[in-house]
Amino acid sequence: MKLSPEHEALKRTIQRWIADEINPHVDDWEAAGIFPAHQVFKRMGQLDLLGLNKPTAYGGMGLDYSYAAVLAETLGEMHCGGVPMAIGVQTDMATPAFAEHGSDALCREFLAPAIAGDMVACLGVSEVGSGSDVASIKTTARKDGDDYIINGGKMWTTNGTQADWCIVLANTSSGSTHKNKSLIVVPMKTPGVQVARKINKMGMDSSDTAQLFFDDVRVPQRYRVGEEGMGFIYQMEQFQLERLWAGFNGVGAMRHILNITIDYTRERQVFGKSLLENQWVYFKLAELRAEIEMLSTLCWAAVDKVVAGEDATEWATMVKLKSGRLMREVTDTCVQFWGGMGFADGRVSRAFRDGRLASIGGGADEVMLQILAKYMGIFPRNA
Repeated sequence: MKLSPEHEALKRTIQRWIADEINPHVDDWEAAGIFPAHQVFKRMGQLDLLGLNKPTAYGGMGLDYSYAAVLAETLGEMHCGGVPMAIGVQTDMATPAFAEHGSDALCREFLAPAIAGDMVACLGVSEVGSGSDVASIKTTARKDGDDYIINGGKMWTTNGTQADWCIVLANTSSGSTHKNKSLIVVPMKTPGVQVARKINKMGMDSSDTAQLFFDDVRVPQRYRVGEEGMGFIYQMEQFQLERLWAGFNGVGAMRHILNITIDYTRERQVFGKSLLENQWVYFKLAELRAEIEMLSTLCWAAVDKVVAGEDATEWATMVKLKSGRLMREVTDTCVQFWGGMGFADGRVSRAFRDGRLASIGGGADEVMLQILAKYMGIFPRNA
């Protein structure tokens, strides 16, 4: 896909906002272990960045997915991975099902404020013992009159300590694990919702990650997104966009870290010449640049399918797999070329720590390989 002048204008707007309002504060947010999500998201809402491909009826821009891809990629220019990930949850992980399947009343109550930046969203899918294996979740939502009573818990919930609402995947019947789940909106101030703890991580420090408990949480059935029993399908649709988001954001982040490594190796003097003058160094940097641009091409091929209304699951899965693995190679190489300065706390070591999540979150590499093997018709039936 060739980017239009409108795409380029959007990219410049995002870059100015990042340079002026985000990167100057990243070190402080990383040290604090949290960033001010309501403040940051409100500003994004004012810049019309939280609903680029969401319906205009709820405050979105009504653009095609290619504009959301530009946002995801440009967010890679932030000096950390935590803040972009939190934004990605708001734009591409907790809200796509709303825009596609939510009732008008539900969208006006929760989606519109999320697009405006007045509400922070989180997604409740993973559980203790149920990460990539979404079908095995244990959280239940039983009917009681016009309400659901929700019991269970969620793990690895990005934005969980600051969120205003959580879109929760819960079992609403005892049928097939792929047909017994529903997505339900749970306001975080509802009685029985407990933020059990804020989880410390090896990276993504500025992003708050929570473990949540639900103890007889009562919400109206009208808070269900779409049809009952379709939650697993809706979540798989959201995963498609989440995995594309991860690929684009990875491309942006890898370009950024590669560029600052080129600058560093050009300036760093070793044995009377710049580190960049060593053939191994400039060959490796050139190779990584080629790999990043090949990943970018794969990402845009997937966007073409999304924009055309086609199923891009297979392509999004390839994007997610290759992005996570390439992120590990790029950041590890850059740390090596920075030497002791790479091991010290700074942007390169932060990228190394933050980037490691790319092969885990949103579906581990091994799950991506399993999905691809099924598309290829080579996954064993008895596996």
